[in-house]
Amino acid sequence: MGKDDREEVIQAWYMDDGDEDQRLPHHRDPKEFVSFDKLDELGVLSWRLDADNYETDEELKKIREARGYSYMDFVEVCPEKLPNYEEKIKNFFEEHLHTDEEIRYCVAGSGYFDVRDRNEAWIRIWVKKGALIVLPAGIYHRFTLDSDNYIKAMRLFVGDPVWTPFNRPHDHLPARKQYVEAFVQKDAAGHTVGAAA
Repeated sequence: MGKDDREEVIQAWYMDDGDEDQRLPHHRDPKEFVSFDKLDELGVLSWRLDADNYETDEELKKIREARGYSYMDFVEVCPEKLPNYEEKIKNFFEEHLHTDEEIRYCVAGSGYFDVRDRNEAWIRIWVKKGALIVLPAGIYHRFTLDSDNYIKAMRLFVGDPVWTPFNRPHDHLPARKQYVEAFVQKDAAGHTVGAAA
């Protein structure tokens, strides 16, 4: 197998429990990296695309058509560009879920998306320029910049965008129940855990 070209723009690892600056990598000691297969098992999808040519990129067009991503805009997260920056960054880093997919395509800069694994451990996903990531509806997650303090991301959405975050706990929401059923209650072989055979 050749090297997965996503590795140059997306890396994932288990986080330590330290409470220093959220923008630091927070690796465990020793470092514990997470594979793309493991992210797939949690419903987290990713692609590597040509961020310099996103306006004409056929692969992006194909993904948008296949997944119904009709809406598109851009967000720049940095102290100079984002009104109420400090407050927004705090909100992004509050653990939450959405009732729709969260789709972000990093066209400049970098940042961290943290997601929970099946055992509630945090996995930190570092996205850099060229990374397209899809977090499934119902997954608990959070976002922060890294120490470079800058990301420009394309936001994609099916239909009219709804950005409402539901801070944890919101386990009663249908989107959360569906996520748990589809991804959390499965073992590695894809069987539902605890269900009759």
